[in-house]
Amino acid sequence: FLFWSKTRWTMEAYTALMEQVYTLEDTLFAEAACGNITVLLNGSIHSAFNRERSEGGTTPNLKTIVIGRCYNYITLINPTSRCDCKEVWRLFEEAVAPRSSCSIQVKDYQEIFSIMPQNSPCHQFLFWSKTRWTMEAYTALMEQVYTLEDMLVGYVFNQLVWCRHHQHAAGGVWQRGFLTPTCESGGKVPTPPPGAEWSTGPHHPVYSLWRQVSQEFAEAACGNITVLLNGSIHSAFNRESMFGSVELNSLNPGTVEYVNIKVVFDLRGPFIESCGRGSIVDLIEILQHRPEK
Repeated sequence: FLFWSKTRWTMEAYTALMEQVYTLEDTLFAEAACGNITVLLNGSIHSAFNRERSEGGTTPNLKTIVIGRCYNYITLINPTSRCDCKEVWRLFEEAVAPRSSCSIQVKDYQEIFSIMPQNSPCHQFLFWSKTRWTMEAYTALMEQVYTLEDMLVGYVFNQLVWCRHHQHAAGGVWQRGFLTPTCESGGKVPTPPPGAEWSTGPHHPVYSLWRQVSQEFAEAACGNITVLLNGSIHSAFNRESMFGSVELNSLNPGTVEYVNIKVVFDLRGPFIESCGRGSIVDLIEILQHRPEK
């Protein structure tokens, strides 16, 4: 048995190369362990071994990451982009810090979106759900395929978590910041991407940003687009996921001509859903009742 924490990408590669190694994704688990087992931990982070499960606290060094990623994007990844990266952080901080924990709405990020342009070819968009690792490999191999994470705003905030918090400082002064370990829940929202844990509140600051970014990405799609789904899980197409609840509904029938559904599987299975079985059939039926093919 192989256990892992904060090392999903390494675990995926490790199990693909090593025979006779099993993770929780393969079987029901810890109580059945015996003999020699392996634990895979991430030495590049603080608290590689953490007794407390993360509940969505702010990513450490958030400001440095946001500004640094922004400069990296406009300098190396897409030099044709123009953006004031320090202004991005200022507007982001203004959108989150003054408001109560889980009252951040989509409209609160509008100023940020207005200065972070999206300029990739709309007919080469790739949507995905529960297939992050395959998506990353696919886009690395395929030229001229663009995901939300290839856009400036998606690249900058990818897998980051944040939540505003008031901290009582010396002298009775209250200071605002991104210091909270949790963000209270307040309703059901689509499942977060792997690597990011969100509260279940509909106005959670992370969800509000990604909902709007996902909607704008889908609305901009045109021509032939692709959807990458995971056939090794039940509900590969999930109406409560970001794709199922936001992006699918935001596709413009007047500009999207064809939706290509690709179903991928884990190397060792299981092989649960396909284009003719399971929830993907529901997706096909939805699309068949829309002008897109």
